[in-house]
Amino acid sequence: MRILTKTAKKTQKIAKILAGEILSFQNNRKKALVIALNGELGAGKTTFVQGFIAGLGVKEHIFSPTFLIMKKIELHKHKLQTKNYKLKTVFRYLYHLDCYRLKNEKDLIDLDIKEIFANPENIVLIEWAEKVKKILPKETIKINFKYINKNEREIDIKF
Repeated sequence: MRILTKTAKKTQKIAKILAGEILSFQNNRKKALVIALNGELGAGKTTFVQGFIAGLGVKEHIFSPTFLIMKKIELHKHKLQTKNYKLKTVFRYLYHLDCYRLKNEKDLIDLDIKEIFANPENIVLIEWAEKVKKILPKETIKINFKYINKNEREIDIKF
């Protein structure tokens, strides 16, 4: 699915909708829900993550964890809901990773990423996922961002 957005707010709105849709049909997973975000610097990955997390009902403002590499958010502390309905979900944690500074997959393996991927209570959003593509689960949802101009972005989602 390809989407063209003309503002950051539109990118966030698309992400909110996607969050609600994913939560509504992802309750029978045997592993974490992993979403790989790829695209050049400034293409909209972090903006998308902010919208996705807001779509889960999380109120805190999210920054990319470039220097931390990984941030964990406890979803069970938030009322998971979309605009139209509350959600019953198995997801308890959201991990937001920024792999920009990583050299290779080993850096993530050292952070116990395989255990995180194995837990069906986790949602994992990975910015700069191309740097760790060798260890991504085969069920990973892939979202590619393309910078068109100052305002426009092309978002390509592959389920």
